[in-house]
Amino acid sequence: MIYVVVVAGYLAFLVAVSLYRSRQVKTQDDFMVAGRNVPWYFLVGTLVCTWIGSGSLFAGAGRGFREGFSALWMSAGAWVGIAIVYFLAGRVRRIAQYTVPDLLETRYNPAARLLGTLAITIAYLTIAGYQFIGGGRLINILYPAIDADKGKAIICVLVILFTVTAGMLSIVSLDVFNGLIILVSIVIAAPLALAGAGGWTTLTETLPATHFTVTGRLGISAAFGLFLPTLFLLLGESSMYQKFFAAKDEAAARKAVIGMILGVILVETLLDTTAIFAAGTYWTDTAFRAADGTFDARATETILLVLARNNLPVVAGCLLLAGSVAIVFSTATTFLMVPSTNFSRDIYQRFINPDISEKGIILFQRAMIVVLAIVAYIVTTRFTSILDMALYAYTMVGAAVTPALLAAFLWKRVTPTGGVVSIALGIATTILFGALATAGMGHLDLGLFQLPLDYDYIIYPAATASILGLVIGSLLTRPSPEATWKQFVSNEDS
Repeated sequence: MIYVVVVAGYLAFLVAVSLYRSRQVKTQDDFMVAGRNVPWYFLVGTLVCTWIGSGSLFAGAGRGFREGFSALWMSAGAWVGIAIVYFLAGRVRRIAQYTVPDLLETRYNPAARLLGTLAITIAYLTIAGYQFIGGGRLINILYPAIDADKGKAIICVLVILFTVTAGMLSIVSLDVFNGLIILVSIVIAAPLALAGAGGWTTLTETLPATHFTVTGRLGISAAFGLFLPTLFLLLGESSMYQKFFAAKDEAAARKAVIGMILGVILVETLLDTTAIFAAGTYWTDTAFRAADGTFDARATETILLVLARNNLPVVAGCLLLAGSVAIVFSTATTFLMVPSTNFSRDIYQRFINPDISEKGIILFQRAMIVVLAIVAYIVTTRFTSILDMALYAYTMVGAAVTPALLAAFLWKRVTPTGGVVSIALGIATTILFGALATAGMGHLDLGLFQLPLDYDYIIYPAATASILGLVIGSLLTRPSPEATWKQFVSNEDS
């Protein structure tokens, strides 16, 4: 009962703070980018909390349970991506728009804005959807009388309430506290999980030897199939750029990136490691296996929640469950906030009602949050595991948006045609190969090699098509004038 009380109390606290902060929302800047006055230390908290979502808590942990330390390839893509983003953060803040599609139109044209909005919306609703799934599983583990589907609906409603009240102001306000809860809970849980598995020697005797190798049982191609989608997503991650727009100044944006990389490396490594330690306790437990003896991916994705509920001391278990709530809530709210901002700013305000008032655009965005949350809830029925959803969403942004976005900052020769073709091919290829993976088509014979039609490998065709479209489309068309690219390429103020 204590676990239910703690989780319910923490949820109530989150919603209460959001309602309180809603009184401070007066303008579009307040709701969309927290008034553009966020100091670097608050920005670190919200950036880390945004990235550490159900993809880490469930998908990464489940992969760690099944495959061992090679699961960290998924996290490593983010580590490298954040390091690259450090050199762009100041420029992004200086341009000071509201959304990534704002940047795409500024560098390319309105078609790039619309296509970028489409890609981000598809991806982010998928990500928001698997936060609902993760939250539903958490509620089911705490209170078995509520099945995971009903729990998913409860989390969806609470996330809507939290997000529509104060927008980015409420997210930034709570993410520092959420980040501390996440960090403290997993630092305490990791050594306790190892002790519960009998210590390191017993762990290495219980788990397969491949759990402790660099590329694991599945090898280098699967490892890079995890690494690349995360890397490409991070480089084009709209919620991160939107939070750079919220930074107090360029220096704050750059400092926040340094804090983010340290926080993400620490927390994601501890999450996966704790799941591997827990695997030592549950390796032969039939609750985590399907009828044919193979692992049930959905069951293994709950390993950290099972550990918190059944194997940790009460205080440590409560902390880890509260940290899990923080992870689910923070990520879900951000990944609803971004596409709702895209629709409000990049479509409605830009093309339909450019003269809308500050109050009107906030009301419109609140309505969009509700609509998009319902769509995200429906999306959850399309996939069988959170890892599949994560890889699909990461590839959608990573292949469709990231090449064009990075080229805007790094390649003077890129043209509007190249940018638009790149985004369009990234969207189309991701959808096509996602459909083939869902249909269980096996392999695609490409002559020199066979491409597995699995979500682990979807980044390869999608990124290839997007990058080829970007390069060929740009080289075949006239270069953009200096006035178009100068503010993106230069590190100095224009």
